Amino acid sequence: MKKIYTGKTKDVYCLEDGNYLLKFKDDVTGTDGVFDPGANTVGLKMEGSGKAGLKLTKFFFEKLNSLGIPTHYISADIENRIMTVRPAKMFGKGVEVILRYRAVGSFYRRYGMYCTEGQHLDGYVEVTLKDDNRNDPLITDEALQMLKIMTKEEYRILVELTRKTGSIVKEEMLKKGLELYDIKLEFGRVGTDNHIALIDEISGGNMRAYCKGKYVEPLELEKIMLR
Repeated sequence: MKKIYTGKTKDVYCLEDGNYLLKFKDDVTGTDGVFDPGANTVGLKMEGSGKAGLKLTKFFFEKLNSLGIPTHYISADIENRIMTVRPAKMFGKGVEVILRYRAVGSFYRRYGMYCTEGQHLDGYVEVTLKDDNRNDPLITDEALQMLKIMTKEEYRILVELTRKTGSIVKEEMLKKGLELYDIKLEFGRVGTDNHIALIDEISGGNMRAYCKGKYVEPLELEKIMLR
């Protein structure tokens, strides 16, 4: 097993069979000790968040696989905080997709002149480049194609899968009395046919959830979802 990448919240290893192993950490993204799923720096350490994130990721990926949503997920070992996945090729050096149902976080900071905080949004999809030095800039489908990061058809599929995934996650959370405000997803090209598939994780660390208007912390979110 060879370590090939050290990430903010996970480390990545290459297995002898060609698959990858993701090791979940207790680090979460944020700024000045405050959790923020959209931040591109590690803001704090939450004891138990790695295991909690993997539990929720396992739950959602297995649900998505059963519903025919393509993912890179193979299996998970909760006690050791590891997940086995199929290898995926990045779009460029990586893109992130944010699905927004409410105007909070960076959306509200940018567009607060035109909306109120917490205002309902109709499943708005944003795509950003993974680039810490440039604060993960937003990018359009035209620019993605011009820069040869992805085609417009791949972008269309990406947005469609994002909305389908978000709808499933939102529905599962509603069963527990939770409302999904926004979620950050990642996709890559997987398999010999390079089909687009959901990668990385789906956990409290990459979404905002509320219960009766009150924000739910990532560790509490996992407890509510899986109890």
